[in-house]
Amino acid sequence: MSSSRLLMSVLFGAAILSGCTAESEPPAAMATAAANPITGEGLPNPNPTRIGSWATLPEGREWGSTAGLDIDPTDGHVWGYERCASGSAGGPGVNCDSNRVDPIFKFDRNTGEILANFGVGVFVTPHGIYVDDEGNVWVTDFAGNAEGTKGHQVHKFSSTGELLLSLGVAGQPGNGPDNLNQPNDVIIAPDGSIFVADGHSGQNLTTDQEMAEARAAGLTGRIVKYSPEGEYIMEWGEIGTDHGQFRTPHALEFDAQGRLWVADRGNHRLEIFDQEGNYLESRYQYGRISDLFITEDEMVYAIDSESNRLRHINWRNGVRIGPVDQDLLVGFIPPWDSDSRPNHGVTGEGVGVDEDGNVYVAEGPASLSDAGSAFTKYVVAGM
Repeated sequence: MSSSRLLMSVLFGAAILSGCTAESEPPAAMATAAANPITGEGLPNPNPTRIGSWATLPEGREWGSTAGLDIDPTDGHVWGYERCASGSAGGPGVNCDSNRVDPIFKFDRNTGEILANFGVGVFVTPHGIYVDDEGNVWVTDFAGNAEGTKGHQVHKFSSTGELLLSLGVAGQPGNGPDNLNQPNDVIIAPDGSIFVADGHSGQNLTTDQEMAEARAAGLTGRIVKYSPEGEYIMEWGEIGTDHGQFRTPHALEFDAQGRLWVADRGNHRLEIFDQEGNYLESRYQYGRISDLFITEDEMVYAIDSESNRLRHINWRNGVRIGPVDQDLLVGFIPPWDSDSRPNHGVTGEGVGVDEDGNVYVAEGPASLSDAGSAFTKYVVAGM
């Protein structure tokens, strides 16, 4: 059963329990009429069963944090990475440059068994991950090493780990057409064009002066478009709050219409563009979004891992769910309570949904200690 049909089943059940009938009003409308998008109250949870230590790790290794995962379109299994036992995103100490282990994994979606593991020696701090229709695995490396020889790149691998293509100049951040500066995510359009979300530094800038100084310093908040061969075509965006500007474009996704969705994390919104960079519309009910996943039946799953009393007061972390064509929520997978983020809860940074509606979350630096491992599975109701 498709994920949206499963979700509608959950909503219909909630409507029946509340004493409403299917003839009186559509279940989605009934379930969301009194819903609070900020806290998630009134929204049904279609994935109530959480499996914490779901994926396996090679013997002798320790889980590090992550920020991304994806579902393989060729077989439905789960790709992700862990930052080589690093508990922080790009901080000093342990990372994939100092701890030389394979950071990229493919897991069996049912058992968590490792199906592939590669990438040693390539990364400093992996950040975004995408699997294209041919099964190639694209991963961004958003931090650089001290020697200036690695990082600030996007790498394309075959499904068996052969390095096929790299974008950006290794270890050399910049805002020109040949360089990248903290690339967050990458995605491939149906025609093979490559889109990269570049610039992680804008999300905590809160004044016009700070943003102007960041732009003057060459910091980026942009989307860069390349040909299928990796040749620079165009870009749009800079650090700012207007449409077409970003305060950390943290994740990318395409919908069935070929529109590019950008998780503009620092501006607490989803921005939608055509593939030439023209702004189309926005969504505002999903919180401070770290990642999003759009299912084949056009349901948006967006994960808020960052809301807290200083950055997005009152908003609760979790996975918010809604239809592509409306700024409307119909489901919410709540976080778990934690002393580290009272009243907001904690959840991960990356999100993916399999064909059965099971939701997978990649645990970031803020949630790793609570989660216990880098990947969590939320099983759809009734399975």
